[in-house]
Amino acid sequence: MRVFCASIATETNTFSPLRTDFTDFEQSFYAAPGEHPETPTLCSAVFPALRKRARAGEIELVEGTATWAEPGGLVNARTWARLRDEVLDQLRAALPVDAVVLGLHGAMIADGCVDCEGVLIEAVRQITGPMTKIGVTFDPHSHLSTRRVENADVITVFKEFPHTDFAETGENCVDLTLRAARAEITPTLSVFDVRMIDVLPTSRAPMRGFVDKMLALEADGSALSISTIHGFMAGDSPDLGAKIIVISDGNQSAGDKLAHDLGMELFSFRGTTKPEFLTVEDALTAANDAKTGPVVIADVWDNPGGGVAGDSTILLRAALDMKLKSLALATIWDPMAVRLCHAAGEGAQLDLRFGGKTSAFAGAPIDATVTVVKVASDAVQSFGASVVPLGDCAVIRIDEIEVVLNSNRSQAFSPDLFTNLGVDIGSRKILVVKSTNHFHGAFALVASEILYAAVNGPYPNDPTQTKYTRLTRPLWPIVANPFEVENA
Repeated sequence: MRVFCASIATETNTFSPLRTDFTDFEQSFYAAPGEHPETPTLCSAVFPALRKRARAGEIELVEGTATWAEPGGLVNARTWARLRDEVLDQLRAALPVDAVVLGLHGAMIADGCVDCEGVLIEAVRQITGPMTKIGVTFDPHSHLSTRRVENADVITVFKEFPHTDFAETGENCVDLTLRAARAEITPTLSVFDVRMIDVLPTSRAPMRGFVDKMLALEADGSALSISTIHGFMAGDSPDLGAKIIVISDGNQSAGDKLAHDLGMELFSFRGTTKPEFLTVEDALTAANDAKTGPVVIADVWDNPGGGVAGDSTILLRAALDMKLKSLALATIWDPMAVRLCHAAGEGAQLDLRFGGKTSAFAGAPIDATVTVVKVASDAVQSFGASVVPLGDCAVIRIDEIEVVLNSNRSQAFSPDLFTNLGVDIGSRKILVVKSTNHFHGAFALVASEILYAAVNGPYPNDPTQTKYTRLTRPLWPIVANPFEVENA
């Protein structure tokens, strides 16, 4: 069999003050055909999975472009057109193919294109024709459109949040797509619209049990695959909201029933899934009063993984005002401040203004006399088997608080975000990270306690107050019971 694969991925916060262009893809991850690393990235795990099949002699693999941009604001039209046409031209050159496997995110929105992934999958179908099998992977924080379902044969979605299973999801997509291409199975998609949008971390109940149930149903043969789309509340999409995908082996009615039952179970969890969100002061006080450390505090809404800048100073300013000691924070995105620290060098003291540059809602810049503790070029952190670039970085110290400044935006994934830059996390009482839940898997191994701080800023975290312009379906919590509204 001849198989083509490619990956175009980003997550678009349409309310973000940022904008995304080709430079953002280059800085985060861009691999031309044949240049994808052996290790997977979050949305391109299908590449190493397919290479393994090619080495085993199962398939002839034709690789296209793989690229990812850190979540940000609206993608400009020329960047979207360039990447779309690049992959589609590569596919045309690869014809004929028996299968196409795409590693996508699912929440990319460009200027002039609300459903980028749907447009891409539809164009692939038009190029390859009806007999070619198309498999797609998505992040659960995505928008599932009818266009995507109608044109893909296989859709698999990360089950875990944090997304610790992205490699397994790529493997599953490849396996099902190749089995379908060999006519061993007839994948049939059933989708149920759960009609809600909420934060659904799977590291805690009730979502932990829900994921385990999906895995058990797959294991006992009830379905070939089961996925949950959580939705991405910062994306103004007509397809906003949670959905269930069941792939059966040619049994539409059974798949539809299972998707409905799981969807209504998920709907019953509404309002109960989020961890307790503390105020800044309460989180810092609780962490400082803890008998053992390090206590990890997540600044959940200044999360670059949600498409905002990650340069909020609100939590750091509170820690300085409270005169806290033994605290390390990662990261504040400020390429200009990083450049000044690199120029000054390690050990230097200088008056530095940093943070608070991109939004009126992320706090004022901090002006302080700082010591440059560490500078590093092309720094990285890990996310499972993936390597995440941080760009040039600097660690600065202010009043016994250490702050990691970075030039490539990234949320916190792993403690090596600190340790790779020489910060001894074992000697710190408090670690502050900017992430909603992706940090949890790795930081839970070193934290004495994990707290979540809700710092209002540029991220639209309350759907009842967000001014969506494209949403036409009733969704909880905007509507108390969207099923009653629809059936009225």
